Amino acid sequence: MQIWRKKSVEQTIAETMDGDRHLKRTLNAWDLAVMGVAVAVGAGIFSVGAQAAAFHAGPAVIISFIIAGIVCGTAAMCYAEFASMIPVAGSAYTFTYTTVGELIAWIIGWDMILEMLMAGSVIAKYWGVYLNDLMHLFGLNVSTSVKLGNFTFDLAPVVIVAFFTIMLVVGTKLSARFDGALTILKIGIVLFVVVVGFFYIKASNFTPFVPPATDVASVKGIHVSGTMSQPLWQWLTGMQPAVYGVTGILSGAALVFFAFIGFDVVATTAEETKDPHKNIPKGIGLGLLIVTVLYILVAVVTTGMVSYKDLAKQDAPSLSTSFELVGATWAAKIISLGIVIGLTTVVMVLLLGLTRIVFAVSRDGLLPRSFSKVSKRGIPARIQIVSGIVVAIIASTLDIGILSDMVNIGTLSAFLLVSAGVPIMRMRRPDLHRSFMVPWNPVLPIFAALSTFWLMLNLSVLTWIRFAIWLAIGFTVYFGYSYRNSLLGRQLRKAKKLGVPVETLFAQDAAAAEKVAEGESEDQARAEAAQEAAVGSSQEAAQ
Repeated sequence: MQIWRKKSVEQTIAETMDGDRHLKRTLNAWDLAVMGVAVAVGAGIFSVGAQAAAFHAGPAVIISFIIAGIVCGTAAMCYAEFASMIPVAGSAYTFTYTTVGELIAWIIGWDMILEMLMAGSVIAKYWGVYLNDLMHLFGLNVSTSVKLGNFTFDLAPVVIVAFFTIMLVVGTKLSARFDGALTILKIGIVLFVVVVGFFYIKASNFTPFVPPATDVASVKGIHVSGTMSQPLWQWLTGMQPAVYGVTGILSGAALVFFAFIGFDVVATTAEETKDPHKNIPKGIGLGLLIVTVLYILVAVVTTGMVSYKDLAKQDAPSLSTSFELVGATWAAKIISLGIVIGLTTVVMVLLLGLTRIVFAVSRDGLLPRSFSKVSKRGIPARIQIVSGIVVAIIASTLDIGILSDMVNIGTLSAFLLVSAGVPIMRMRRPDLHRSFMVPWNPVLPIFAALSTFWLMLNLSVLTWIRFAIWLAIGFTVYFGYSYRNSLLGRQLRKAKKLGVPVETLFAQDAAAAEKVAEGESEDQARAEAAQEAAVGSSQEAAQ
């Protein structure tokens, strides 16, 4: 079985000109930076930062953010090199297909579908939670949840997901403009939090900066105790389940890594970016710099306002919780309003990222190719609608804690293989043009890969079990469907049958794609490309 078969970079780029599966380039560097800030600021500051402080690291969550930022920064450079070299939808999946082969690419694509699916569901769920908090703060005794016996269904995620699914079907550029406007508002709210929060900081709340290690069962907010809640490395080494201390800082870093998934989503839009070789590295770098500074400032304020012990007594501590606990209810109202508005942009960007991953995988035939057909507006509308329905169902029915942990392990596994792929690609294809190159190769990419793997080991045993189940489903899909229907596999089988090098077929596909881009039908373009190739072969034979 040819499970390690690889696509060439040239073939990968040529496939972007397929008439029915061709995305329009409408985004610039600023659009990408705003997109990264939009998803990262919402996911990190408004969702998991307070929980990481309360249940993992205490005030030392500041260090957790710095660790996660350093790891993310090194991985971001690896993404930027690949994206500037292969500006195609699919991000880590597409990059891996050209370096280590189809099976690993499928695993990464499958993991990224998990990442985007769970992330979109988490934020849609959080949007509903904050909407209910906002109504409660303004004295409205209204809930978006509906009780059906022992089953609870939340209507809020359905509404927000449906709204942005429709907007994304209409057009990516319009969505990016709407996203930019709300992101400016969201950054304003974050700066408001920092300025107001500084007036409530008490030095005593920072001590102990690194709380002593504590038994998991004694911390109220951690509902799963025992082996299943342990970081995997603690379980493997036989350590007792504990939070806080040095281990808490590391597990906190693994948790807040969720806050840095923005640039990963940016990389999935490479095929829709103008001058991608320059704009993608710029967009990723600028976005990452902005969010890292904002994270650290907010972490300082949040942990300085309220003791981590008080946060841990809350069932679901959030950013506005700190203001409520110090009596600044008026500020909590403004924050909650800003969060409800701001999180809407996160839902939109994650829905966009999810569909672009599925689009890339289906265009390669590893999922049904009918999914990858685009509308007249150049939008994969069919995938967008189906993805929106699935996200809405998950977000309205499942628990937040389960979803967020699954996001992290899916993201980290993708980061690991992209980082490892940089030195591999440098050796395999030193001839390719790279408008951005990771410095200190191979040291920095290897550091990124190892540190990413270390963060994965700090996720819970239960998360790894769920991840293993997801991978088992993925292997079943691959060997049951994807391997036989792979477009690359078909080309290899066709080349063997015709007795020609597969590169010849790749060249024909590239020539046909150019003709389709010029307005010819796909059948006519392929026929002309095959005829031109035959004439060329005859001339070579005659010479």
